[in-house]
Amino acid sequence: MAKTAVASTIEFEAIDRLEQKLKQLVGVLEKTRVELARARDENGRVRAELDAARARIAEGEGAGAELTALKSEREQIRGRVEEMLKQLDAISL
Repeated sequence: MAKTAVASTIEFEAIDRLEQKLKQLVGVLEKTRVELARARDENGRVRAELDAARARIAEGEGAGAELTALKSEREQIRGRVEEMLKQLDAISL
């Protein structure tokens, strides 16, 4: 009987240790689920920021192209005005 009592005690201790390990595992799984949900939220937020940044870059590139066109137009106008001033100077002589 003594051996049976000792064996039962050892089995209960093993079962108790297993129960504790399972509880720890459940805790780790719950923590992992929370972290995964946070990571998904963060990923969504970062994606939205990235999309907004890409849109701003596209706007900037468009503005750069428009600025280049305006500079070219300004140079053409400057050239025409210089030509007209030369013609006026030639008439005034």
